[in-house]
Amino acid sequence: MSLIGKILFAGFLTFVASAPALAQDFAPEQRAACKGDYEKFCRGTRPGGGRVLACLSKQYGGLSETCKKVVDAQKR
Repeated sequence: MSLIGKILFAGFLTFVASAPALAQDFAPEQRAACKGDYEKFCRGTRPGGGRVLACLSKQYGGLSETCKKVVDAQKR
C-alpha cells in the first residue's frame, strides 16, 4: 500500500472510530440532542473518562439549547 493509501486508510479508520464516541457517554436521546454539537466541536474527542462531556462543556456558549440541557443534566 502506498503512503497516500495508508494515510487515507488511517483517516477513514479515525472517522469510523469517532462516530460511536458520543454513544459511550450519553443515553440515546442525549446523543440525539448533542449529535450536531459533538460533530461541530468535539469530533476528534476520544470516548470515556468524561472527555466528551468535558469537550462539550468547554464549548458551552456555542452549543444548541437542547445540548446545553444535556450537559447541565450530566454535570449533576
